[in-house]
Amino acid sequence: MDKIEQTKSWINKIVIGLNLCPFAAHPFRAEKIKYRLEETDDIKQLTEALVEELLFLKNIKSSEVETSFIIHPNVLLEFLDYNDYLSVVEIVLKELELEGIIQVASFHPDYQFAGEAKDAPSNYVTRSPYPMLHLLRESSVTKAIESHPSAEQIPFDNIKTMNELGLENILKLKNNK
Repeated sequence: MDKIEQTKSWINKIVIGLNLCPFAAHPFRAEKIKYRLEETDDIKQLTEALVEELLFLKNIKSSEVETSFIIHPNVLLEFLDYNDYLSVVEIVLKELELEGIIQVASFHPDYQFAGEAKDAPSNYVTRSPYPMLHLLRESSVTKAIESHPSAEQIPFDNIKTMNELGLENILKLKNNK
């Protein structure tokens, strides 16, 4: 299975299957998600791809493409480096005057919440097969949150779901077992 198909499988099985994002199913099933695989190992090239993808999303109708993933399996492999790079993402959003228009959600195979043990099940809320940046339209996020009866509870529910599932079951699910 190639990297894009692995990402789609993760979204379907983990994100949608465990209801970690109650807003993900519609664009996924409607095939309104763009997946961009960036095989570069160069941060500058990744940043160029980020700029291109942000401008693409800005200029295309949400009825055609709702959201976009930049999958970058060969750069920012260390979580702390990846986490530091998110400040570059914020600068790019500001320079392109896209703050408040597009937001970026972060996913990484070694994602670790502050204060959590490395192997804590809660970290799997944002662990993905590869490092990736998820570009979301703010208007779509706002609309989804307004339509959800308790959107502020979602992060807490996700942590509870992962903790109840437990590390062994998460790894089984992740590894298709």
